[in-house]
Amino acid sequence: MEDNREPQSAERIPHVPSYRQKSMLWWAMLCVPLVTILGLASGQLSGSGVGDPWFDALVKPALFPPGWVFGVVWTILYVMMGFSLAMVLASSRRGRKSAAVKMFAVQLAANLCWSPIFFGLHQIALAFFWILLMIVLVLATIALFVRVSRLAAALLLPYLAWICFAAVLNLQFWQVN
Repeated sequence: MEDNREPQSAERIPHVPSYRQKSMLWWAMLCVPLVTILGLASGQLSGSGVGDPWFDALVKPALFPPGWVFGVVWTILYVMMGFSLAMVLASSRRGRKSAAVKMFAVQLAANLCWSPIFFGLHQIALAFFWILLMIVLVLATIALFVRVSRLAAALLLPYLAWICFAAVLNLQFWQVN
């Protein structure tokens, strides 16, 4: 007698229904590229970083890493942010995810405005206060995400750490320029 049952797939995540895995995949395929493209476009369109005559003329703080680090780090962070958002959107916790998704959108909008403020408008002081606002918004997003998915919240922690570092750099740019 032949066994017609499907073999257990090695890629199936244990304890997660298959329909939920498909939902997560769908949301990830949407959110990861969207968040990454928006983030990188914001920096690119505002002329951020090395090669911009205004930025090149600024005195660089001692903590300032090599220019290539920013592109690598931001790309990784935007990918992680996209996965984090996808996890929340794929969650079955309907009552909790609406506020979390809205807060994510608000903090992402704030994030997308920082490069135009700093690099486009050359407003170093305003950019510093803006990044402080971003820190508060990311903390609020993490607090809402943790109620939906601890892993989704944890994926935002490197982003929080990086923007805290960026705030220190921003302050130092303001002080020395």
